[in-house]
Order: sequence, then structure tokens, then C-alpha cells
Amino acid sequence: MRRLKGALILTATTAVLFAASAVTAQQPAGEWKAPADAKNVKTPEKDSALGKKSVETNCASCHGPQGKGDGPAAAALSPKPANWTGDKTKKETDGELFWKISNGRGPMPPWKHLPEKERWQIVNYIRELQGVKK
Repeated sequence: MRRLKGALILTATTAVLFAASAVTAQQPAGEWKAPADAKNVKTPEKDSALGKKSVETNCASCHGPQGKGDGPAAAALSPKPANWTGDKTKKETDGELFWKISNGRGPMPPWKHLPEKERWQIVNYIRELQGVKK
């Protein structure tokens, strides 16, 4: 029952994040901000192994192998991919990163098709690249 309860909480949290996506999708092309309700969502995952694998497969071509936004495809993109190790991304909460990974914008595709656990582990791996211990 405990495992099921955690899954229900995780699913409900994610539903709130996705419900706000329609509002944020209408933002002007300037700064990309996740909705306010995403800010306080904490990652339920502690691991980053699956996230590292997923980043290598799905993200490194744009964000680069160290997450600096300097992957081989980055030169052709506008806006440029985020530097995950930069101050701007470091200031974003786990919930904001999860929301952005899930919903995408412009050349950043939405990754909702990845399992929720994997997207949270991507957030953890981004934190790892930033030198943050989980």
C-alpha cells in the first residue's frame, strides 16, 4: 500500500504541473519560466543513473556531454540550449526543471513520453553536473 500511495502522490503532483502547461505555453518568446505551482515540487527520486543514460541518449546533442548547452546541434538552435551548470539553471527548482523537461518549448521538445521516474532522474543528473549532492 505504501508504494501505491507514493505513486498516487507522484501522479497527482505531475498532474498539477501539466495542468499549468497551457497557461505557460501562452508566454511571450522572452524568458522561459515554469508556472508558479511547479516551483515547490520536490523530486521524489534520489538516483540519477537512469537520468544520465537518458541525457546521453536524448539531450547531449543539444545540451552537450557536460550540460553546458554546447552540443553539436546547439549552433543551429534559437534560442540556444540551456547551460545546466550556469547560475540561471542552478537557481531553478527541481519542479521547474521537471516541468520544462516535460513540456518543452521552441526547439526543446517535450519529453512527456519518458516515464515520470526517468524525467525526475534527469533532474537529479542535472544537479549532479552542477555539483549538487542529493
